[in-house]
Amino acid sequence: MKDWQASTPKSYSEVQEVILGALSPPGRSYWGAVILCLFGLLYGASCWAYQILTGMGVAGINHPVNWGIYLVNFVFWVGIAHSGTLISAILYLLRARWRTSIARAAEAMTVFAVMIAGLFPFIHLGRVWIFYWIIPYPNQRDLWPNFQSPLVFDFLAISTYLTVSSMFWYMGMLPDLAALRDQSTGLKRRIYGIFSLGWQGTHIQWRHYGTAYLLFAAFATPLVISVHSVVSWDFALSIVPGWHSTIFAPYFVAGAIHSGLAMVLTLLIPMRGLLGLQPLINVGTLESIAKTMVLTGLIVGYSYGVEYFMAWYSGNMFEWDTFIWRAFGHYAPQFWVMVVCNVAGPLLFLIKAIRTNLIWLFAVGIIVNIGMWYERFVIIVGSMSHEYVPHAWGIYSPSWVELSIMLGSFSMFLFLFLLFCKFVPPVSVFEMKEHLWTHGKA
Repeated sequence: MKDWQASTPKSYSEVQEVILGALSPPGRSYWGAVILCLFGLLYGASCWAYQILTGMGVAGINHPVNWGIYLVNFVFWVGIAHSGTLISAILYLLRARWRTSIARAAEAMTVFAVMIAGLFPFIHLGRVWIFYWIIPYPNQRDLWPNFQSPLVFDFLAISTYLTVSSMFWYMGMLPDLAALRDQSTGLKRRIYGIFSLGWQGTHIQWRHYGTAYLLFAAFATPLVISVHSVVSWDFALSIVPGWHSTIFAPYFVAGAIHSGLAMVLTLLIPMRGLLGLQPLINVGTLESIAKTMVLTGLIVGYSYGVEYFMAWYSGNMFEWDTFIWRAFGHYAPQFWVMVVCNVAGPLLFLIKAIRTNLIWLFAVGIIVNIGMWYERFVIIVGSMSHEYVPHAWGIYSPSWVELSIMLGSFSMFLFLFLLFCKFVPPVSVFEMKEHLWTHGKA
């Protein structure tokens, strides 16, 4: 609280000046970053087009590993998307004040990450032009998807999550879009006027707005648990060694929140410096994220231990052999990178000097993101390449096409986030003003 009071603007006008000042015309460094990300996006898209024209043979996917890094990235991006709902919805319901300055950016991350995650099943499908065959609706092709299949659950859960997250994010911006409308002229005033939906800030509008925002937050909260639980059932409902486990649902949810919080640190630390938002996104807020990551890191570490205990306790030689091979086989380096980055890395935040240092916060955030990507790789590839029959074992290595498309997905995410930072307020103006009022500063 002391840090907040020392660094936060003292009046409504100062809050509005700082936030809307972030939307000032960008410099060359910003446009350079946008062009670089756009180039990476176009390069990834061209590699996807090359894969469509040439066939799935250009990917490294083969028997026995039929799921490669396309599905690794799908699970990774769905996990990244959980940060926005956690920070915006759950912490809003818990009245955690430190979420106020970072909620808008986290919500944007959620929407962008879910959009990118939804692309990877289509990329993995190969013949993307017939993607609608897998959608569960009555048809004349005698194709009846199994409604008990988790793949059908994925389609329903992710589409629901994207819809609710987008509406929650957009609704939260209405008062700020109206403020931009009132301060703009010409074409910008028209555009902001359309998107603000005639917001005038009357008492009745604010009352309905508060009720609707609370309902959306309450509705979005169960989606944090349901969406990644559904993704985990893609694995847990199979009989592949290393996947068939009841711990997968809570394990995946904890890992998703862990990676999402790490991505929040990775993006917001540079953003606050580039846009001049240090008075609002202060070290105290980032420290709260670091403390939460210690908890999620311990949960993830506990899940790793329980997996090995259950594999040993089950007495199933296939299960136990799979876990031994993960730790000491071909993918052992990836496994130990996963353990060190996801479990040992966040424990550095137990030291106050580290969790209040921006360089350390940024570095650990990147480390955890690397570790969480490798976690999905070890789970997916490590089990499929070492199943029941020894003569069917094989090693998977991603091709340059797969890696290029993955690079394109990261470029697309950063490209969308950079555009977001300059076209809408990256911090909620009205929530920051409300925070000042509740602390008697206005």
